[in-house]
Amino acid sequence: MSTIAERAAAAAGRTAEEPSSSQDAPAVEEFPPAPDPMAGYEPGDDDPDMVPVHLAWLRVRKEVRAIAKGEQYNGGGTRFNFRGVDTVVNTFGPVTLKHGVNVLPTQVDAEYRDTTTSKGNKMRECTVRVSWLIVGPKGDTLALQTQGEALDSADKGTAKAQSVALRVLLLTGGLTPTHDKDPDSSHVERGNEAPARSAESYRDEILDKKTSPSRLQQISYELANLRMLNTKVANENNDQETLDDLGRRIYGERTGGGS
Repeated sequence: MSTIAERAAAAAGRTAEEPSSSQDAPAVEEFPPAPDPMAGYEPGDDDPDMVPVHLAWLRVRKEVRAIAKGEQYNGGGTRFNFRGVDTVVNTFGPVTLKHGVNVLPTQVDAEYRDTTTSKGNKMRECTVRVSWLIVGPKGDTLALQTQGEALDSADKGTAKAQSVALRVLLLTGGLTPTHDKDPDSSHVERGNEAPARSAESYRDEILDKKTSPSRLQQISYELANLRMLNTKVANENNDQETLDDLGRRIYGERTGGGS
């Protein structure tokens, strides 16, 4: 039995075309998969663990723990404590390096406007929106975005605003509290007030080789709040040394910065 297509072709004086088989279809060019950048990688003794970026960032947060408001602004009738960008970067920098985490700006959008101070001085206001990538040791990423704002009378407004955006990224992306007591620093005794931490216990923690540089910085903030920086203790050589000098010296030795 002929098909409708065959009868129509016969009426037109031609034959119906046979449907083409899949073998006659043009071959689709197959591209080789992209090379794996980690294919030939062999971890060295000092290399970070090859974990996903969210785990690497979690390790950074666990080691940083907290950054106190150890700096103070006092001007124009206003006084407040804050965490400066240098302090934040100095705390996060060595820890991110240890865990193989890179923090990279990928795009900066800036807006400017002219303004004046209350005394009539001309200033330039800069507001930036910065897109960031937190890159883990395996090359996978986390995308974040922060904003920063700054005033300047010269050409430093953009740099200041970007520094603020970086500080906001590290503090908010790291959920970094202002103070985090060491779990061994105190304990609760029923019926009595918890004893204050002794200078000798701080000395022992500073000298402990397991104490990280970021923890040494945090200890410095705690000692400043307790007004114990100038308290003298017997150091590892049994010489009298202030807790401030001891902490700075040990921090320098462990970060390669000298005393």
